[in-house]
Amino acid sequence: MQLHLDLCFQNGHQEQRQLSVPITIGKSSDNDVVIGGWRVMKEHAQIFLEGQALYIEDFGTLGGTVVNQKRISRYGPLKVGDEIIIGACLITVLRIVETEVLTSVSNTPSVMPHREVPDRHAQQKLRQLQSFLHQQLVQELDLRRKDIEALSDTQLREQARVHLLRILTEQSEQSWPCSQEQLINLVLNEAIGLGPLEPLLAEEDITEIMVNGFDQIYVERGGKCEWVSASFSSEAALLAIIERIVSPLGRRIDDSSPMVDARLKDGSRVNAVIAPVAIHGPCLTIRKFSRHRLDLAQLQQKGALSAVMAQFLQYCVQHKKNMVVAGGTGSGKTTLLNSLSNYIPDHERIITIEDAAELQLKQGNVVSLEARPANSEGKGLITIRDLVRNALRMRPDRIVVGECRGAEAFDMLSAMNTGHEGSLTTLHANSPRDALARLETLILMAGMDLPLHAVREHIASALHLIIQQSRLQDGRRVISRISEITGMESGRIQMQDLFVFDPARHTFYATGVMPLCFGDMLNSVPAEWFMPTSGECYVASA
Repeated sequence: MQLHLDLCFQNGHQEQRQLSVPITIGKSSDNDVVIGGWRVMKEHAQIFLEGQALYIEDFGTLGGTVVNQKRISRYGPLKVGDEIIIGACLITVLRIVETEVLTSVSNTPSVMPHREVPDRHAQQKLRQLQSFLHQQLVQELDLRRKDIEALSDTQLREQARVHLLRILTEQSEQSWPCSQEQLINLVLNEAIGLGPLEPLLAEEDITEIMVNGFDQIYVERGGKCEWVSASFSSEAALLAIIERIVSPLGRRIDDSSPMVDARLKDGSRVNAVIAPVAIHGPCLTIRKFSRHRLDLAQLQQKGALSAVMAQFLQYCVQHKKNMVVAGGTGSGKTTLLNSLSNYIPDHERIITIEDAAELQLKQGNVVSLEARPANSEGKGLITIRDLVRNALRMRPDRIVVGECRGAEAFDMLSAMNTGHEGSLTTLHANSPRDALARLETLILMAGMDLPLHAVREHIASALHLIIQQSRLQDGRRVISRISEITGMESGRIQMQDLFVFDPARHTFYATGVMPLCFGDMLNSVPAEWFMPTSGECYVASA
């Protein structure tokens, strides 16, 4: 069957096309009808044959599809004179031509339609079927009103499976793009779980999941990004899953608050962005939390540091040295912070403070605090700085702040200076010297009317060590430098490198400088740790 269409664009351009069904419409050049504009998705809608009638279906886009001045998700049968609006294009159906000759000789290659239907049509068909079954299942279970808390996850999934099997048996079409069991799992994951993210979250070697749109998902394996074929059935399905993640945490995401930080049940960090900030549709980023907490020995096996560096850091934690883990995004700061926290003695009381709770400490006497954004009325905001101040009243032996990124840096350093030695935090910086400059900036942001010299003295007296995390070009993460703060001289904070990573030789080596932060206890620190040697070979993890 063929359609004669009239396409009228907002810029005045007009053309007529004769196309064979199925007809795909969207922004991508692979579509039969290509329409530009930010309101049009790469694969926006499709006109297809069902029985003897033509239907148009929107792929759950935010911009939507309008037929005869009404927004639709599915419309049919299409008739001559129907007007379809997608983005800035008006599509009018001029004529519908039945081409029986095509079906009668479909096995003859020379008279096939103008092009073969590629694999993406099968993917679109699967998304359409998945979206339809999802809608039917929601209507059956009324998930939005049902008291889900009364059922366990297993019970809810089993109940949904029964309804879904009945819906499938009522369908006249049994030729599905995948097996019935695969189709059921796809729909159940999207309706109850996290959709196509479920199997990705289960893979141990995936460290990050990046959803750039409902049909575009990338993952990070071994420090490198790669595309995966999984996709959501529609933008609406992706939005529903984002809402499912943030709602239990008391957070919201909508047009007035289009960005949110959250976490999954296993502690994985989540960031979501929707329109109007995300121009091409909702985006979701998940930093997976390792199911197995790595200690320094395991990081050493992965080539992140040398054995001597691991022994030294463990000794520093146990002897209550104040440390900052600095590094870029995705360099492994939180992983190292978790590892260092494992060596805090069990008898000490620890307060952890984070934007989105990720730290998992094995000690018993641990209190975890989490910041909270303002509600829809602009009230109820609780910042990390508020939590740091409150933590000082909770009799902590140590305070661990997930990341210093604002005025809380001043309160954190004040705590280190007033009897809470051994505290830990992370900071975004590309080098130890940059970390000091960033701390100065953050303290000045606190609104304290302090001269720069006083700020630097505050930092120099509070910190003992800066541990620099780096991510190499091949994706591997290493501790590139351990530097000690040695005091002030001529108004400048002085530091010395204790351990350094040489990327040219892939070795870690000691600089030969003994640390000053141990004072009278220096004799208890093995001097051989700091003897300059040829270094230890860096061994990449498998």
